[in-house]
Amino acid sequence: MPSASERRSPAAQRHADTVRFVLFEARPAGLTFNQLVRSSELSPHQTRSGLACLRDTIAERGWPPLIWNRKDGYKFCADPAELQAYEVAVIRGKLTEIRRFITGTVAPHAALQPKGRWVKHLNTQLSSVESTLDVIADFTDA
Repeated sequence: MPSASERRSPAAQRHADTVRFVLFEARPAGLTFNQLVRSSELSPHQTRSGLACLRDTIAERGWPPLIWNRKDGYKFCADPAELQAYEVAVIRGKLTEIRRFITGTVAPHAALQPKGRWVKHLNTQLSSVESTLDVIADFTDA
């Protein structure tokens, strides 16, 4: 299977290089999405494409992570405390998303067909997922 950067188009890789250059110029401060669009002179779509490709490149090459927060926007991060705060925020967001899926989609379906084969399978799988989420949530609260 090709690496993530090989799956990206050459245009996305050029956009990623542009975004990386602009973010390096802004360091240590970050840039909001709109500031990033204006500074890079890319369209919003090109900027999103560049950010996605840049994240893949960062993961492959072991560069400092690219994080986002409301206050500072996008920036490269080497501070362990700031990186952990970002990771906890992302995990909490994903946990909320998964819990809403379970309670908003799966639970009503299970209530309508409690003895259905598919519902039994989902309940078995989701009980495992929920117990894992509880452990992760406890870890992120610490």
